Amino acid sequence: MNIVLNAIAYNPGGMGGVETYFRTLVHALQGTDAGNEYGLICSEHHVDSLPLSNPRFRILACRYAKPSLLWYLRAAIRHATPLDILQPFMNRLKADIIHHPFSILQPLNHRIPSVLTFHDMQHEFFPEYFSSYALNARKKLWRPSAEKATRIIAISGYAKTCLIERYGIAPDKIDVVYTGYNPYFRQVADPDALESAGSRLGLPKNFMYYPAATWPHKNHLRLLAALKIMKERYGFDGQLVLSGIAKQANDDVLQEIARLGLRDSVIVLGYLPHDDLPLLYNLARLMVFPSLSEGFGIPLLEAMACGCPVACSSATSLPEIAGQAAVTFDPLSVEELVDVIWKLWNDEAMQQALQTRGLERVKQFDEATMARQTIRVYENTLR
Repeated sequence: MNIVLNAIAYNPGGMGGVETYFRTLVHALQGTDAGNEYGLICSEHHVDSLPLSNPRFRILACRYAKPSLLWYLRAAIRHATPLDILQPFMNRLKADIIHHPFSILQPLNHRIPSVLTFHDMQHEFFPEYFSSYALNARKKLWRPSAEKATRIIAISGYAKTCLIERYGIAPDKIDVVYTGYNPYFRQVADPDALESAGSRLGLPKNFMYYPAATWPHKNHLRLLAALKIMKERYGFDGQLVLSGIAKQANDDVLQEIARLGLRDSVIVLGYLPHDDLPLLYNLARLMVFPSLSEGFGIPLLEAMACGCPVACSSATSLPEIAGQAAVTFDPLSVEELVDVIWKLWNDEAMQQALQTRGLERVKQFDEATMARQTIRVYENTLR
């Protein structure tokens, strides 16, 4: 097969979990698939951010990606007419399948069979977290993309259920393929490397870690409220380290840190290079993940692979991914957050048990399995 991965929307450093999914997929397919040919459509500006080591993979540089002249022209024409100038470009590709990895088809219509990876439909459950423009764009694209795709990869059973119940997609059109984790997330045995990273990033000796872009649904504000209570009620003397892209709720998070008097207890690192993340998981006493809505929850796997105990939300897909390898809490309850975090922070036996379970659990999410199951979807698309 000749497979094209449509990464026109790929924007390294600005996409969060869907970027991690795509980078992991490309890495995994290169190491697993020795039979098919692949083309990766992406902006000519981002070619160097997708390292290719397999001769069966090639980059198809595209001038339709943001912020090119053709991108603006395409947007203007689509706003005024039903035409999409990207459609003839796609139809000319010599491909058996086009895989769209970011929840929507770009364009919505093309002649070549399509595979769509569907991540989540958060806007259906939390419309208040979206601007009217973003909400309208999602409503125009998300459901039609799912309806028009030849086959759909759902990244979790939860995501599949949403597609069936909210969009009426036939269950036999959807394959659940769990996202794998990149093997560079692992336990680091080199104390000098860990000490150097801690010093370079200004990390304290004892901290809990939350890696998440500052979207409203990531629930930073309740986590900060829980931290304030732990300090006042129990004399908590650890720190909270935050990393991730600055997004819609970033100002709210920074203002809340100041309002609660937590400037000495919270370290905001912002977006970090991928190479730093395994070191942070290895250094953290625990990883806390209070998100209100996730299609998957990649940081859970990354933490487990690094031997970092996990406390996470019981919402949406997260219990499905965590299994018995994390302690969970109601993300709407600050008191539950306090109770679970405080207990895990102080219970070394629980930390060790979760570390052991996590290292075992994460074996079920290796990237080679992700690649093989994705290839099987490609094969089934043409049957």
